[in-house]
Amino acid sequence: MIQFFIKTVAFLFLGSTLIGCSSDFLDDPQPKNSISPDIVFGSTEGATSFLSGILRLQRMSMINDEASGLHSILFARSVKGSDLIQKQIWFGDDYDYQIYTSTGTRGVFSWRLPYKIIDQVNNFIQGVENSSKISPADKDQLLGQALALRGYYYFQLAIEFGEAYLAPENSVFPPIYTAPTTTPAPFSNKEEFFSRIVTDLEEAITRLGTERINKSYLNKAVAQAFLAQVYQYMGKWELAQKNAVSAYGGQPLEVLHPEEYNQGFASIQAAEWLWALPQSADQTVYYRSHPHAMMDHVAVAYHGTFINDAFVQQFSSTDVRNLFSNFYEKPAGDWQEYVTSKFTFTFEVDIPIIRYPELILIDAEAAYHLQDENKALTLLNLIRQNRDTEAAPVNVHGTDLLEALLLERRKELYGECGVEWFDAKRLLRGITRTGNHRTLVSLTPLDKRFQLPIPQEELDARK
Repeated sequence: MIQFFIKTVAFLFLGSTLIGCSSDFLDDPQPKNSISPDIVFGSTEGATSFLSGILRLQRMSMINDEASGLHSILFARSVKGSDLIQKQIWFGDDYDYQIYTSTGTRGVFSWRLPYKIIDQVNNFIQGVENSSKISPADKDQLLGQALALRGYYYFQLAIEFGEAYLAPENSVFPPIYTAPTTTPAPFSNKEEFFSRIVTDLEEAITRLGTERINKSYLNKAVAQAFLAQVYQYMGKWELAQKNAVSAYGGQPLEVLHPEEYNQGFASIQAAEWLWALPQSADQTVYYRSHPHAMMDHVAVAYHGTFINDAFVQQFSSTDVRNLFSNFYEKPAGDWQEYVTSKFTFTFEVDIPIIRYPELILIDAEAAYHLQDENKALTLLNLIRQNRDTEAAPVNVHGTDLLEALLLERRKELYGECGVEWFDAKRLLRGITRTGNHRTLVSLTPLDKRFQLPIPQEELDARK
């Protein structure tokens, strides 16, 4: 294990500063020199370089173009809903729900990447905790980021491989690792798994402050945003609201910038972005920049994603999010009738993961579930009228208010994080596609297709 650890440290330390323009280096790293953990964790700067390498792994390609980075996990969720239509190209099998084998790309990658990052985080935590050269204050900032990352990636595993938290079943959940090891841990159960997620994120919040190097690193607000998503998924609404409000600051109009919506979602400097994956000319994943490479129909990219006509009809003509067009001049009802210009593709686009509007809408949904419909309605109308200055306020209550909130989440976040699929799973709603879909599908609330199968390679490792 120690030899593996030393090589990993060398790769991450060098990778954070010396990675060239080819992403192939990430796929098969072969460092020529090893750097001892004593050197890497002999200073805050060395440990930060290790952390930078872990963050870089979030864009790692392991199998192919649809199995590349955290953003491919999120985009796969997007095309499994009813708002997007995917050509039979990369992510086509996700859209067609042809991914449910234990050797399939989606399950294998969505298992491998989180555990790869968790393993590196565990090495990092061990190194930082054992260091006598890093100050207690710096340890808090480093360990806080590591714990937040670990909690976040365990949450991604829970979403993909476990049944919904509110489901009556209590089936097998993935294994839990909190220290470096080469020995497979036993499978866990739902409560154990979510306890680990919450423990990591709650501790991260106690350690982190407001400062960070840039928006690809984690601070207290990012950890609170993670926790808001987790508690939303669990249906723990007071805690979801508390963390969402803390993460966006409680003043919606201070973090909403509608003028940014038609700028291609390409820059980490966007004021509405809280956490993102950055790219540059010498650190790019090329055509693996989902959703940009799939949804941009102007740039030289995949031109792979189209928009459901029923979803398009939900937007007024004056809504800044209405970026749809009949780009290919297809007849009404053709599945390629509508595309969006929401995402602009270049090799250097940054990739948004969490934006402030999502947190405002978590706050609103939490208010609804906590019987504060006035606040929920106020926040809903605030978002609607921020995005569309011509929109009249809506006045709905009860389940109609919930439906309006969930629709607003879809309108705000389409193509970004699989929000419709995420909501259908956590709320036990199911998904039924209508309109001009290439493939119609109907999922019941407890449909097993809301879970990926545990990869065969994981099962084989336990024999």
